[in-house]
Amino acid sequence: MALIAALTISTEAAKGEPSAPYHVPWGPGENLAAFIPHISDFRGTPPGANDWSCKPRPAHPEPVILLSGFAAGPAQNYIHIAPLLANNGYCVFTLTYGIDPTTAAGTLSLPGNRDMREVASAELSPFVDRVLNATGAQQVDFIGHSEGTVMPRWYIKFLGGSAKVAKSINLAPLWNGTSLLGLDRLLQGARDTGQITAIHAAAGILSHSALEFFSGSDYLRAVNGSDAFPLNISYTNIITRFDEAVIPFTNGIAPPGPNIANIILQDLCPSDLSEHIFLAADPVVGQLILNALDPIHAEPVNCSSLPRNSG
Repeated sequence: MALIAALTISTEAAKGEPSAPYHVPWGPGENLAAFIPHISDFRGTPPGANDWSCKPRPAHPEPVILLSGFAAGPAQNYIHIAPLLANNGYCVFTLTYGIDPTTAAGTLSLPGNRDMREVASAELSPFVDRVLNATGAQQVDFIGHSEGTVMPRWYIKFLGGSAKVAKSINLAPLWNGTSLLGLDRLLQGARDTGQITAIHAAAGILSHSALEFFSGSDYLRAVNGSDAFPLNISYTNIITRFDEAVIPFTNGIAPPGPNIANIILQDLCPSDLSEHIFLAADPVVGQLILNALDPIHAEPVNCSSLPRNSG
């Protein structure tokens, strides 16, 4: 597994790269130690993120916005990626999104539970504008994991986001949803029998967004219509064959296009066992992200070393 192989730190650090003020906890032991303090910290910020005084360097003109997966806060989801990007000279920002404002006081409020249309409009859109205003940049780059890949599609397609996003890098994307537990067939049956409204009402007690993840949902039908992947945005999709949440894993493969790169992790590193969650903690994925953000200076992927400036 790449997380274990990466204990040997690469000595090929590029000259002239930014200093690395943050240590990235790639190793299995330190990985867990870094995560435990944030186990219920849904609103925390990972190291290297949300420095509102950061101004993008000419080499990296777009600030990067990290979008977490369902039921995960930024400090949980991006404890590796945020410091890695900061070490490599990027302005990094992230937000906790999707905590349903209608949740009763005293009950558990998880990120990503709110309807993704509402999140895109009420939370993501103003956050992008705030980042652009603070940094003086013209566009941002998105890095999303799981729900963080599919929620911003509404912003891009229906809220003018396509003009403000340069690159979209996606870990375990849900372009065509998931058939997890066969719930996609249940939803289709409810739609065919006119019971879909009742199903949505019942599901909304727990989560307003969950049903939108399933293949054939109204949400996915809308974002997968015409101009699903605008040509002015560069898409990089990083997929694992061992994905236990996106089923089948091929649902994360976007249609071929001049602006689309689909990368199956095990095609590069056959022994890499990272599944849905651990994609965000895999140093090989870290290398792929750096390459996607700066393709002119892309480096060959090494399955047994760490990304540059891991600290």
